[in-house]
Amino acid sequence: MRKIISIILVVLASMTIKAQVIQPSTALIGSWNGKLDVGGIALTLVLNLEQHDGYVGVTLDSPDQGVKGISAEKEYLSDDSIAVKVTSLDASYCARLKDGKLDGKFSQRGFSFPLVLERGDYESTIRRPQHPQPPYPYLTEEITFRNMKDSATLAGTITYPVGYDRQTKKKPVVVLLISGSGQQNRDEEVMGHKPFLVIADYFARHGIATLRYDDRGYGASVGGKAGMSATTEDFMRDAAAGVDFLRNRKQFRKVGCLGHSEGGAIVFMLAARKKADFIMSMAGPGVKGDTLLVAQSNLIGKLAGSPERLSVKQYREQESVKNMPWLKWFIDYDPSNDIRKSRCPVFALNGDRDCQVISSQNLTAIRQLLPKSNKNLIKEYPALNHLFQHCETGIPTEYSQIEETLSPEVLDDMVQWLKQRFGI
Repeated sequence: MRKIISIILVVLASMTIKAQVIQPSTALIGSWNGKLDVGGIALTLVLNLEQHDGYVGVTLDSPDQGVKGISAEKEYLSDDSIAVKVTSLDASYCARLKDGKLDGKFSQRGFSFPLVLERGDYESTIRRPQHPQPPYPYLTEEITFRNMKDSATLAGTITYPVGYDRQTKKKPVVVLLISGSGQQNRDEEVMGHKPFLVIADYFARHGIATLRYDDRGYGASVGGKAGMSATTEDFMRDAAAGVDFLRNRKQFRKVGCLGHSEGGAIVFMLAARKKADFIMSMAGPGVKGDTLLVAQSNLIGKLAGSPERLSVKQYREQESVKNMPWLKWFIDYDPSNDIRKSRCPVFALNGDRDCQVISSQNLTAIRQLLPKSNKNLIKEYPALNHLFQHCETGIPTEYSQIEETLSPEVLDDMVQWLKQRFGI
């Protein structure tokens, strides 16, 4: 799931808010970033001061939560001091320039924490060593396909295996990649990571084709209900249209699906409908949506030091549940029947430090429900989080701070499983 529980910031802004014009220029123009230490959890914050027609605008970013452009208001600003208020978060920050750094205090709801910011663009410091760089040793093709029922046109990229020749009769296996909840591009980009780009590259180098696509209403994909107005069932129809598109091209001998998180539920829905020749479910749900989300909320809260515990009843009574079509549908969805009906080969995997789809809860259910077959593989990976990164705690605020995008062991296991099943 892309539902990330806030540690300090109440994430009210999932979109960029324009900087406010506040006063003439200052020597503090630029971006300043640092770590806010809250109960042993380090949260990256970025303060941006931008010049606009002789005036300065201020915004706040929280990269570890995937949030940018939170509007801030000036209370005081000079060449060596700043005091800002973030009304939407009931927070403030005041600091003075000391040895080239902003040395100050971040306050929110009666709590205060020291926060030292250094000058510099945070994004330029991020390293993602697994992201492939061109030139690539394989062919790619930009395509579109249609979900006619929902009037949605999905745009994506087919990545062919190294050495693929359109003129030969040898047909590769192809895998449709299906992203998790929240609008994602075809790389399933989150917090500077591009896991689907990494998977597509690795598969191509090991003889396997892929199709990855932008979610409806995002990137180059258009049409249909989008975002939280669409449900998992709507996204399943998009994926089914992708499978049909691949079959109709008659280039591939087997068409399977790999889904992450919500996509991990969608692949079981497709398998139950006999749409896929095989499926791989990465951190896919094995229990009812409300049970999963309550366990997620409570575990992340516990790791963040919060003593509060939600019950399923309390969760379902929240206003957000009543007002968000995606969430309203998801909490009622029980994957049990779809898992029971999945007769194609299945590889279900999860990390034991996943805080969002808890492996002990969900893999256990999948193991009990899935029809027995020597073609199936169910595996839990030690020390991996929801993105299948090696991690310390698994809490979502770690994602952007980890250089690894996806465990090499997981990548190799997926390839080896496909090779054993289909003789690639």
